[in-house]
Amino acid sequence: MTPDERLAQLEGGNSPQIIAKLKSGFAVMADTQFLRGYCLLLAFPKVGQLNELEGEARAEFLSDMAKLGDAVQQATGAVRINYSIYGNLDPFLHAHVFPRFVDEDPVHRTAPPFLYPPSIREDPALGFDESEHGELRDQIRELLIGLG
Repeated sequence: MTPDERLAQLEGGNSPQIIAKLKSGFAVMADTQFLRGYCLLLAFPKVGQLNELEGEARAEFLSDMAKLGDAVQQATGAVRINYSIYGNLDPFLHAHVFPRFVDEDPVHRTAPPFLYPPSIREDPALGFDESEHGELRDQIRELLIGLG
């Protein structure tokens, strides 16, 4: 799915992965949940990169990213949250919010999340599933609402 298609789907309310519409964009559960609670903040309206935002818009995106991280940490009990903004593969502004856990395999625990092997990161068995991840999504949503 292209970034434009994904944003249109979210804007239309047609994605089970949507957590909430925030001031700067959409908070969503990631397609794969190789780290339980892995989320993204997708800038909306679409913008190419963080450097294209100025002033309040830039501050709102970064604040929303941190609030999403706070909610994910509270909902999952993660010991740490990793944040990543790249845009190399999907060239539009989006932030990855990765919960990190004490019980992760020691080989991966201190490495960047994208260094997990594709056999884990892209495992179809770890894809977002409403019956398995819907309750966590809803919990993150409630925490986000509480954070304002």
